[in-house]
Amino acid sequence: MVLAFGAALAGVPAPSPECAVDDARLDELSGMVVHDDELWAMGDGGRRVQIHRLDRSSCAVLDSRTSDIDPYDAEDLAVGPDGALWVGDTGDNERGRDTVAVVVLPERGDARLHRLTYPDGPHDAEALLVDASGRPFVVTKEVGRPAGLYRTADPPEGVGPTPLLRVGELALPASDTLGGPVGGIGSRVVTGAAMSADGTVVALRTYTDAWLFPVQDGDLVGALNETPVRVPLPDEPQGEAIAFDADGTLLSGSETRGGVLGEIRTVPEATALAGAPTPVGARPVDTSGPAPSGTVQAPDPGPPSWLPAALGGVAVVGALLLLSAAATLRGRRR
Repeated sequence: MVLAFGAALAGVPAPSPECAVDDARLDELSGMVVHDDELWAMGDGGRRVQIHRLDRSSCAVLDSRTSDIDPYDAEDLAVGPDGALWVGDTGDNERGRDTVAVVVLPERGDARLHRLTYPDGPHDAEALLVDASGRPFVVTKEVGRPAGLYRTADPPEGVGPTPLLRVGELALPASDTLGGPVGGIGSRVVTGAAMSADGTVVALRTYTDAWLFPVQDGDLVGALNETPVRVPLPDEPQGEAIAFDADGTLLSGSETRGGVLGEIRTVPEATALAGAPTPVGARPVDTSGPAPSGTVQAPDPGPPSWLPAALGGVAVVGALLLLSAAATLRGRRR
């Protein structure tokens, strides 16, 4: 199968609405996972870790798991190899945190806090994966430069802090999908991540699209060096959440914004779209030396339809800065 990087594969179905999220606890819906056929979701902000099990037809909250651990800016959810739910406390809009963290909520027992440190200074990040070994894998949210790929050398133990290694970087091309809070620039910033139940497909999402990468032998860095398929997720007010059903259905979710309720939407059989590996895209990083000075830029399909307007970039970047400031005022207390 020949894919054009940056173009949606012909025949990709449009997202279908499942339900509107009208519970105030999820106004800032930021992360989702499906585990044992149950959909769990979380919002960012707040003074304690809190995730909610949702009814799939109504988005009503059926159950909650909480911890008194006070997060700084929780942004994403992932599932560990033992079924524990991992909360990625990795948001840092002002890039001033000495450490970020993951909070692990096992099916039984107390929550565990693991603090993490970047090797190259603070980053804002909204995307978390956990590999088959139990190592957290963080994808940073960057504007105007490639996303950084970071993971720990081993599964973290204790509060730490545990060092993160820079293991790669990824530059997504532009997209002509409309949506999100900041216009075209939002098509290239990573706002969430998910892994299929069988571990064979990884999705990274932006405000406007999901990018599906085939995974071989659990190698996440290698996966992000493959040609992805773009699944457009248009018209989401502020799309940050993404997950996979056991049958390969892709679920996406948006915050409520500007009076428009966030929705959970589905793209059936999405994992089947990922195709066979064709190297291009991310660049592995030699972690024994300094961070690379450049990156492999994935082939771009050419100027998208919004480019003339986006060239008035001051307004777009200003909107992104306002969005970041608003997020800081909402719940970033430290």
